This record gives sequence, C-alpha cells and structure tokens, in this order.
Amino acid sequence: MNQQIGVALLFGLSVIAGMSVTQAQTDEPIPLWAYAWSTQPQPGDTARPQIPPSRDLRPGDDPVEIHKMITVEGSSASYSRMDIRDSSNVIDWFPGDHPPMTDLMRHGPASLIGVPGVRGCASCHLPNGKGRPENAPPAGQPVEYTIQQLKDMRDGLRYSADPRKPNSPTMNWLAAAMTDEEMQEAAEYFAEIPWTRWMYVVEADLIPEMHLEEGNMYVNAGTEAMEPLAGRIVESPVDEHQANYIRDPRSPWNVYVPVGSLAKGEELVANGAGKTIQCGICHGSDLMGLGAIPGIAGRSPSYMMRQLYDMKKGTRNGTGVALMKPVIANLNVEDMTNIVAYLASIVPPPAPNDVQ
Repeated sequence: MNQQIGVALLFGLSVIAGMSVTQAQTDEPIPLWAYAWSTQPQPGDTARPQIPPSRDLRPGDDPVEIHKMITVEGSSASYSRMDIRDSSNVIDWFPGDHPPMTDLMRHGPASLIGVPGVRGCASCHLPNGKGRPENAPPAGQPVEYTIQQLKDMRDGLRYSADPRKPNSPTMNWLAAAMTDEEMQEAAEYFAEIPWTRWMYVVEADLIPEMHLEEGNMYVNAGTEAMEPLAGRIVESPVDEHQANYIRDPRSPWNVYVPVGSLAKGEELVANGAGKTIQCGICHGSDLMGLGAIPGIAGRSPSYMMRQLYDMKKGTRNGTGVALMKPVIANLNVEDMTNIVAYLASIVPPPAPNDVQ
C-alpha cells in the first residue's frame, strides 16, 4: 500500500470512528430491481443452474438460421448465433478494443476445460470488460483488487444476498478452479482496459414498458413512457438485438433513475449528508479508483447496488469490506439507490481511440 492510499484510509477511518453507527446489517427487503427479480426470495430458494455452454440445438432453434453468419457495424468479423452463444469459446467482435484474449478469457480456467458449464471470463464480462447489469464490470479495476475478489469468491466470502442469483455460484465455482497465475492473468488483462462511458442516465417518473428477464436484465417491451419507475433504477440496452442477441460489446445502455436521485446522491457521495463519509476519500477525487481501491464512477448501478446491499446483508465479506461496513451502516436502500444513481451519471474520461 503506498503512502497516498495509507493516508486516505487513515483519514477515512478516523472519520468513520467519529460517526454514530446505528446498524451493521440491514433488515430491509432486497431491492429487487438490482437483482432482476419481481418477487422477494423465499426460504429454501436456490439458484437455478445456468444453461451450460454447448453447440447443441435447443428447443425452438431453427437449424438453418442458427448457423447463418451475422455481422456488426464497425467489425470485420462474422459469427453465427451458435458461435455467439457458445461461451466456452468466446467470440470477439472488436479485438482492437482490448489486449489479446488469452485462453482463460476465451475458454475459462485450464483445470475445467471440457467440463460442462465452464465458460471464458469474457463470455459474461465481455472482451472489453464492460460486463452487463447482471454481472461485474472489471475493466480498469486495479490488479490487486480483482485478485482479492477472486480469492474471496474462491474462499466462500463473497456471494449474493439473493440466493436465486444464478451467476453467483457459477462465478464462485470458476474462481475456485483458477490458479494464482490465472487470477493474476485475468486481473492484468482487465486492468489494462480503461473504463469508459457506455451508459446514458436520465431521471424519470415514467419509463418505456419493460420486460424483466428474471435473474438477468430488463429489456424494452414498448417505446412510450407509461411504466412507473417507482423508486427503482432500470438499465436496459438501447438496442436489445445488438446487446443481447448479438452481444455487441460496444452497444450502449439507457439507465432510468428516480427524479431527484442525482442531487441526493451527489450530496451523499460528495459530503456524506451526515450519514456517511465522502466516497472520494478512499476511491479518489474523481472516483475512478486510488491505488488498490476500485473505481466506482460511471459503472452499472445494478451491480453497484448489489455490492452495497450484499455488504449490509453480510453476504459479501473479505478484505476491504470491513472498511466499507461502517461507511454504509447508516444508509438505507433509498440512500444507496441515490448514491449508485449519481455514480452511474458520472462520465469517465475518454480513452485514446475510445468509441463513445
């Protein structure tokens, strides 16, 4: 830990020590929008197994259409739908947007090659590390941070507060199969990719009608603003066909946040609002990270909300979380919603040759 980080943490800890902490964990219900569910989990609920990568036909597949080649604007590559959904051999529309993909990125941990269910890191997190609302966006995060998260997952210290979340046990299984060298490789790969903008945040009372793919994501079911947002944050692809069907990693996202949430979130983030400390003390003045501490600006609010809620609920633990728990102890779900809404609205600096 360098001197700058040490000073920041010491100052942050001194502020935390002077605060009145009211609770360590939360009894508030799960913020369903962040976990992509419409109902609260019930006792005994578990995650349904994810569909394992396979090139077999599924019910409803057209055996001709699924093998037709598809292209994406700006890419010289072409793939079939069968190629696109084979997450054990990840496709790459834009190889110039990131470092060369390794076998780990394309196929997954070496110890699991050939095992049903194994998938490459880039299948969910995308080759450019942007991820999607249902998983993590590791691009631009510090090497030390990413390695620690993989170790925490491997050691059972980090899992979802919603037991139905399907990719949480998958990620823990994959992390447990990774060698230390593979963890280092993955962390270095994603750290090399600058975090850049790909979300457009707008405050709204009414949003286009949405279809919720349970446990996964929201997609537009209409175009007219007619569905009450009702305190949620909703992320949906600007073009569902590009983002979901073709998995174009450049395809952007709309983010609908409650009216007034950006100003309230900014006050909490910048000044603490009497409930917490300034996020910039540890995460950097631009909130893009500081040393081994992760960046939090411009990232998926669904992902960010899950992390805050999981910490409050006690299902995310490990190195660093002990420092976060007193920071979020006085925050309720509405506060955290406002915080992640504001953080999502921060536009990261463009990278060289960035596609905005």
